[in-house]
Amino acid sequence: MILYEYPFNERIRTYLRLEQLFGRLSELLPRSPALEHHFALQTIFEIMDVASRSDMKSDVLKEIERHKQQLNGYRGNPAISEAALDTVIAKLDERFSRLSQRSGKTGQSLTENDWLMSIRSRIGIPAGTCSFDLPAYCHWQHRSAALRQADLQTWVEPLAPLADAIALLLKLLREAGSAQKVIAIGGQFQQNLPQGRTYQLLRLRIDPALNLIPEISGNRLLISVRLLRQGDEQRLQLAPQDAAFELALCA
Repeated sequence: MILYEYPFNERIRTYLRLEQLFGRLSELLPRSPALEHHFALQTIFEIMDVASRSDMKSDVLKEIERHKQQLNGYRGNPAISEAALDTVIAKLDERFSRLSQRSGKTGQSLTENDWLMSIRSRIGIPAGTCSFDLPAYCHWQHRSAALRQADLQTWVEPLAPLADAIALLLKLLREAGSAQKVIAIGGQFQQNLPQGRTYQLLRLRIDPALNLIPEISGNRLLISVRLLRQGDEQRLQLAPQDAAFELALCA
């Protein structure tokens, strides 16, 4: 099944973008080729760009506190395991402590590295990191893979608390939604959302054998899904057929 996720607000949208960047970074770091490490470094700069909002860290810390308060409200409920509750709250406490101990914006310490910032200023320019532009960077790329990996791990370390905090928050959010099977009649599906409840994330799973692409839109009142198929010249057009998929709404 192919998973598509649709965020209902800017905060979750930012979390998902950071999650994708951190996921890409975790795949690139263990590899050895210098080209892979070039893109790892580029990904670090992209993470810094997305996470540089002044309220990013405080926003994540507030979300952790909100989850803790919500979970503490379940204490005494016979249907809830106290041991499981304690485990999750301990993880939230640990993420909160690690992130709050970091001063300034996420990645701020990296901005004090002039060598890194010289690369950052040119890496967005097509072929802007050629040897005649950045000979020191060219030299670094010719160092051993182990030394490059050690440098990258040093530069990733200030970003790790944010990565771990967002990973846990998204995990809790996703677990809050239960999947149901629905059918798009004639390639279209709509569902009214109950008033008084705010959803943050929609998760849609569809069988790749159907060869359909979901186009998702939504707000606090209504969600809409159109199932599309790629035609000539890769143009998307509505697939006017009934098709089933799984849908989960996470609050």
